[in-house]
Amino acid sequence: MSYLALKHLHVTCVVLSGLGFALRGWWMLDGSPLLKARLAKVVPHVIDTVLLGSALVMAWQSGQYPFVQGWLTAKFFGLLAYIGCGTMALKRGRTKEQRLLFLVLALLAYAYIVGVALTRSPLPWL
Repeated sequence: MSYLALKHLHVTCVVLSGLGFALRGWWMLDGSPLLKARLAKVVPHVIDTVLLGSALVMAWQSGQYPFVQGWLTAKFFGLLAYIGCGTMALKRGRTKEQRLLFLVLALLAYAYIVGVALTRSPLPWL
């Protein structure tokens, strides 16, 4: 697969992953039973697996790697924050207030990752 096709696949998965997470966050806050639906549990894993796989192949094809390129290192740590906060928001938060806080933090981490990707800078808004 060409680098450009891979990048388009990656960006599509980024958008789908972010929208899906925001929707599941809304369902969590609303107490919707849709959050427990099989599709709501399986589809995000499929999208995120393709997202991660495309990222790894793009890194390999371009010769740019985390801990070598500062902006990719920033994306890596942003991803860890996004995953941790997202897990707390959708599964592990004990109260709705905790879940809301972690939802907001996860969405901020997502925005940071996108900003880093667009600017190729660890400090995207400076």
